[in-house]
Amino acid sequence: MRCEIIGIGTELLLGQIVNTNAAWIGQRLADVGWDCLRQTAVGDNEERIATAIREALERADGVILTGGLGPTQDDVTREAVARVAGVHLVRHPEIEQWLRDRFSRFGGARMAEMNLRQADIPEGGQVIDNPVGSAPGLIVEVGGKPIYAVPGVPREMERMLEDVVLPDLAARAGQGRTIISRTLRTAGLGESWLAERLTPMWESFKDGGVTMAYLASAGEVRIRLTAVGGTREEALNEIAPVEAAVRETLGDIIYGLDDETLETRVANLLMESKRTLSTAESLTAGLIGARLTAAPGSSEFYLGGVISYATEAKVSVLGVDSDLLAEYGPVSEAVAGAMAEGARRVFGASFGLATSGVAGPAEQDGQPVGTVCLGVADANGTTTSKIRAPGDRAQIRAWATTSALDLLRRRLEGKA
Repeated sequence: MRCEIIGIGTELLLGQIVNTNAAWIGQRLADVGWDCLRQTAVGDNEERIATAIREALERADGVILTGGLGPTQDDVTREAVARVAGVHLVRHPEIEQWLRDRFSRFGGARMAEMNLRQADIPEGGQVIDNPVGSAPGLIVEVGGKPIYAVPGVPREMERMLEDVVLPDLAARAGQGRTIISRTLRTAGLGESWLAERLTPMWESFKDGGVTMAYLASAGEVRIRLTAVGGTREEALNEIAPVEAAVRETLGDIIYGLDDETLETRVANLLMESKRTLSTAESLTAGLIGARLTAAPGSSEFYLGGVISYATEAKVSVLGVDSDLLAEYGPVSEAVAGAMAEGARRVFGASFGLATSGVAGPAEQDGQPVGTVCLGVADANGTTTSKIRAPGDRAQIRAWATTSALDLLRRRLEGKA
């Protein structure tokens, strides 16, 4: 079964909002046995929306629309769906009353009459309740194919998909087809390097029922393995030998599985061993601390950090030897190691983690743009690393943050 996703809103076309809804829906469709055939964005124009729906119905077995269900004059998804179905909009008194009751519960605020447009439903359509917002969703069938319309607000969209749309799609797909993916997460190496390493292994599996794809971001590459089976267990059994071969080929380059982020992996390792961490960041200026404290339970292990952007701060706050700075320069493995030791000492932490480098736009102290120096220190000593990160200033800092966390991860696992 094939489905298309249409994001509605001129703001999507102008780049004012990123269409995260499509990514979320695409991931969830596979869980209920549907392929995502295409994702489209269209502006707030009734005729163009209707055209996009008709074209999608020609290719796919179902369509999901997000956005355009609000009360204002630019919200025309209802009208476009009615036009495609060849029916009129009909006002539902029960929805009208629900809207009035909802507004009265919020301090008795007066409801604008235009809000009643949200009670207009294409004739013969089914209403999807919205427990976290004011815009009901719609299910309308055209030629036996379902059109689902839900709000563009992510939390409203996700709730309505989980409660109604996905179960309905699963029922329409019937038994005997499940699409399952496993994602192996790696850090510190590029997509092309990984593909080159895995190509010989993949030759023995490429004609089977598993597909492999690479999803790259700054400093990280996810390897997605996907299979179709009659049940979840059957699909996982298809994936299992391929996953095992990838793991054997890459070894400890793989740090996690599926939704496990690098910061979550590090956080779990620190909490399991009841050890603590402090940071000293120059190049990354707090990005490591921000990622670590996004992990649940970070207060159990993260003691604090120093943003030692200026060379003087490395000396006065972290206690880096001025002679060391003079000999090696602030962008060096020696100084990154000393910064890590200083962070550990200042906070009394089990581990100190440090970054220094050149994000651009020009070289610094003879070091080219993209030079990144890392250090991690504990009671057993100090390990340092030096890499060249690609891209612009933001990408270099992202690479540095990921590489530093991966160096710490390896140290915690006894591999660095």
